[in-house]
Amino acid sequence: MVRRRNRDVAGWPSDLATIARDVGSLLTMEAVLMTASILIALGFGEWYVALAFALAGSVTAVVGLGARHAFAAAPDPRMKHGMIIAAAGWLLVAVFGALPFFLAAHFVPSAVAARYVPAGVDYTRSSLLYFADPLHALFESMSGWTGSGLTMAIHEPSLPRAIQWWRSLIQWVGGVGVIVLTVSILARPGSGSYALYRSEAREEKIHPSIVSTVRTVWKIFLGYTLVSVLVLFVAIELSDYGATLPAWRAAWQALNHAMTGLSTGGFSVTDNSIATYDSTLIESVLLPVMALGAIAFPVHYAVLADRDLGELVSDLQTRWLLICFAVGVVVLAAQNVVSVPAVPDAFADTGGWLGAQAFVGPSAADAIRDSVFQWISALTCTGFQSAPIGRWAAGAKVLVAGAMVLGGAAGSTVGGIKIIRGYLVGRGIAWQFRRVFLPPSAVVSARLNGRRLAREEMEREFSEAAIVTILWLLILGASSLVLVNLAGPEFSYADAVFEVASAQGNVGLSTGITGPTMNPIAEAMFLLNMWVGRLEIIPILVFARSLVYGLDP
Repeated sequence: MVRRRNRDVAGWPSDLATIARDVGSLLTMEAVLMTASILIALGFGEWYVALAFALAGSVTAVVGLGARHAFAAAPDPRMKHGMIIAAAGWLLVAVFGALPFFLAAHFVPSAVAARYVPAGVDYTRSSLLYFADPLHALFESMSGWTGSGLTMAIHEPSLPRAIQWWRSLIQWVGGVGVIVLTVSILARPGSGSYALYRSEAREEKIHPSIVSTVRTVWKIFLGYTLVSVLVLFVAIELSDYGATLPAWRAAWQALNHAMTGLSTGGFSVTDNSIATYDSTLIESVLLPVMALGAIAFPVHYAVLADRDLGELVSDLQTRWLLICFAVGVVVLAAQNVVSVPAVPDAFADTGGWLGAQAFVGPSAADAIRDSVFQWISALTCTGFQSAPIGRWAAGAKVLVAGAMVLGGAAGSTVGGIKIIRGYLVGRGIAWQFRRVFLPPSAVVSARLNGRRLAREEMEREFSEAAIVTILWLLILGASSLVLVNLAGPEFSYADAVFEVASAQGNVGLSTGITGPTMNPIAEAMFLLNMWVGRLEIIPILVFARSLVYGLDP
């Protein structure tokens, strides 16, 4: 007997109606962001770009509002729906988010695009033109929304201001989560909101209500952003580089770097990322900004509510994050100090990105400074770059790749496997050794971040962490093997592992492989890596299974 499926919502199966309704809500939210960005384009007199945002916002709104209206009566999502909504929603948000890039590249005449190139630079082509290729536009959007930071815009200052803003905005929103933003505004009560909240790789709640939790998260995030903008503006103004800038440009750079730094996204509006400034002061200001983004929001709330910095040490993930900061900086600095003499001098006169901070014969202090910034940038999955990592020794690249794979705390804005999973895998390995010496009847338990776990709970936690970690590493390894055969002979396997770890860890540091001239197959593969990395694999697998077998058990 053929099982009859429920078709009580506009003639569609109720499962699909629920998914379509909530994905439509995500696209509606994106359309609102596009419409708001029109004001930025108009403010800078970028009329063609304003038209691109208007058309992109209209198309996105028609699809999003159409789905919301057509399936308004759909039931609330359950966990299986939440996983698919997360996977499909993030994919479609990236697809529609590519429209402003793609349309602006086609709407802006070549003569107008040339005016966006700053005076006095050694290039004449605006990077906006790269987005005329739909694959490049989709790559930039996926990189932005997932907080990855790898870019097709090799000269960011040559982009229109509104496109610079869009890149920063999607990283800022994507860092906390587009689903989290949507839930906070729709204020849908009940288990449906929790299913969506968990689907975005979030577990801990600040308040009993999910809506209250996500609104508190956004209040904290907005407050930190405002403080970061102010502090960065002062730092830029005090730097030698800032002395050459008008105040409004310093403010613009502070705004964009605060948004992408706190969201641990890493998009920049300067040519060579943070290396442009060559300022210890600016790098020092960015260190706590990046670190804040890598700490779980419930910890931020506890610190702010109780005014007790002790929460930073008592929380397991934050404690281990600080330990990894300290140990990693020491190890990477030692590696770089030792390996500096092996770097060939041929790079010294290359100019631009390679020559700005050529890693040829620097002092130990310079090596330590670069190591501190790049390690924090990697472990927090931010991706700001202050040194030519492509010319570092293989050992340093592998260390930084390890930091990008691990990432910061779960419940923050970072990518990677997350510290809690790394900790659980380590505890699980130790537990498997210990249990060999215990009798079967032994009653055992373990404490995990304030919770006491029985044997069954321990094994479940350990196995879940191990499964996600193994899948993550398998995709990393397979992608690295593909990339090393596509990247060209000038790149080693260490370069390939580094680049894939950066994409899948949603980081954005690069050895030079990523760019508009990269192999299209590798570029398409990175779309998958970034998507998988942002949602931590399981929602993607659930989504893939539903495409093959449907939503039935």
